Amino acid sequence: MKLFLDILLVITSLLLIALVLLHRGKGGGLSSLFGGGVQSSLSGSTVVEKNLDRLTVFTALIWLISIVGIGLEIKFA
Repeated sequence: MKLFLDILLVITSLLLIALVLLHRGKGGGLSSLFGGGVQSSLSGSTVVEKNLDRLTVFTALIWLISIVGIGLEIKFA
């Protein structure tokens, strides 16, 4: 079980990094300092952005569950 949780943690960590990097900057943050604020944003969110948000949240939940599972296994093993 520990090996499965470790592999799941590594896979979800890499996937979460990739999904966060795929998001478009919303402006006002550090991205606007480096020229990100120059681009005009389209009005509203597209279906792709909404699905990317859902996939990111789902991956983050799996990541969190695997972290808690590893912690519980370390505590009680």
